[in-house]
Amino acid sequence: MKTEILQCKNCKKYTLEKECNSCKEKTITPKPAKFSLEDKYGKYRRMAKKQNELDN
Repeated sequence: MKTEILQCKNCKKYTLEKECNSCKEKTITPKPAKFSLEDKYGKYRRMAKKQNELDN
């Protein structure tokens, strides 16, 4: 079984559990996505980022 360290989105604490012990929020992996020059979804991510900037 592979164990990864996870981070709570809410309180920023690190844990090995799928749910934070402090605030019961779902945890996520703190690692960034793997970089690739041939990013299949880069176009859509850039469009979403631009749209988000326009909305704010």
